[in-house]
Amino acid sequence: MAAAKTILVVDDDREIVQGLRLVLEGKGYRVVAAHDGAAGLVLADKEHPDLVIVDMMMPKKSGFLVIEGLKSKDKNHPKVIMMTANEGSRHKAYAEMLGVDDYLRKPFAMDRFLESVQRICPIQPTETPT
Repeated sequence: MAAAKTILVVDDDREIVQGLRLVLEGKGYRVVAAHDGAAGLVLADKEHPDLVIVDMMMPKKSGFLVIEGLKSKDKNHPKVIMMTANEGSRHKAYAEMLGVDDYLRKPFAMDRFLESVQRICPIQPTETPT
């Protein structure tokens, strides 16, 4: 059996982190979390996640700085989904320039979130013994 894909969730809102953790673990992902951008970068170095889901506005380092840090350290950097409550189109354009794989505006529908995660970081169905 293949190891579960790891997703790093970086958001200072603990309720959002817990909600995303429950949904993602229910789909078979391994989830690790950080509550500020600086801790997110440290955890990314340690865990080598397949996908990073990062909030734009956080203490210590913004989501933009997290993405820049991920991409500057490793040419095989993880895929990234940025989420934000910010409505500005300039922020979305900057995130896209940094190479995010998706950009979700909060609040988002959970099915839209899961579709994005599964498209960017698909899990192979596990084989069931016969």
